[in-house]
Amino acid sequence: MQTQPIQSLLNGKINLSMTAKAWFGGIGFTLAFAGIGFGLSLLPGLHLIGPMACAILLAAGYRHFNGYPKTLRSGIQFSSKQLLRLAIVLFGLKLNIRVVLHQGLELLIRDAVMVIAAIGITVLLSRWMKGDVSLSLLLGIGTGVCGAAAIAAVSPILKAKEEETALGAGLIALIGTVFAVGYTIIRPFLEITDIQYGMWSGVSLHEIAHVALAAAPAGQDALAVGLLAKLGRVFLLVPLSFVLMVWMRRKGKAGQMVEGKGQEGGKIEFPWFLVGFVGMSLLGSFVLGAAVPLPAWLSDGLSKITAFVLTMAMVGLGLNVNLRNLRMTTVKSLAAMAIASVLLSLVNLITV
Repeated sequence: MQTQPIQSLLNGKINLSMTAKAWFGGIGFTLAFAGIGFGLSLLPGLHLIGPMACAILLAAGYRHFNGYPKTLRSGIQFSSKQLLRLAIVLFGLKLNIRVVLHQGLELLIRDAVMVIAAIGITVLLSRWMKGDVSLSLLLGIGTGVCGAAAIAAVSPILKAKEEETALGAGLIALIGTVFAVGYTIIRPFLEITDIQYGMWSGVSLHEIAHVALAAAPAGQDALAVGLLAKLGRVFLLVPLSFVLMVWMRRKGKAGQMVEGKGQEGGKIEFPWFLVGFVGMSLLGSFVLGAAVPLPAWLSDGLSKITAFVLTMAMVGLGLNVNLRNLRMTTVKSLAAMAIASVLLSLVNLITV
């Protein structure tokens, strides 16, 4: 009579053990791949594309040859969702709102034009070329705002597939690296000052790392102006996210009206992690380093932790990329982003 309760208890313990193994194992899997990605990014050549792109390529390659590790799914999904949101919150420390508002209002206007133009041109070109419009929207946002971090932040709002998010993040990292290297090559031949070159880099390049890579050779002043211009674009991530929320809600309601459905299904989950992003930005801008001294080693450590956590999340997303299913529409969306990036880069160079 006592056998059944004992068996149920044993089964429960086994299921709990398997769940814990899948959870910790999945997180460990993404952690290991992120570590390998960081290691590869130290090698000559690969250091240009960075650890995030290396990790995504590794994860996609693993999926291609070995399939998705289904037994570790729960832990991998924790990395690709919860850790992704944590990374976005920590990313807020990189944004100094005080500097943007006090010194970069003119740049902020130029940044706003850049963001709108990048999204509009990329999506329009993709439609014209019959590419993947959903992916091109992510790529346009990444081009206009702050690369992979922006794509990761808006993906939940746009209800993008994890495969699209991973593709967008990987493509933006690769294209941005090509542009950053190209900037450093042509810099000696440009008839502009170092300050103008820094501004051009900050307004037009894709990620903070790309701006640093391109602007640093022109000197500290060029790097400072470049990063200031880039921070303005990062700042615009918050209002852009809320605009996208309103757009998605209206889009959902319009679709329900056509189908004759109620409006409950049109609700968009509020991106609470963006509140954390703003909170960390305020903390870093007005408390840490101002009211509360922040040692350089701690600031640098937090930056590295943020980068590592974001890379772990990208590993989880990269495992959803099935290279066998890549379509011509993906290539067309990439081409649309590249053309838009070239056009915006030229316009910014002329008007800098």
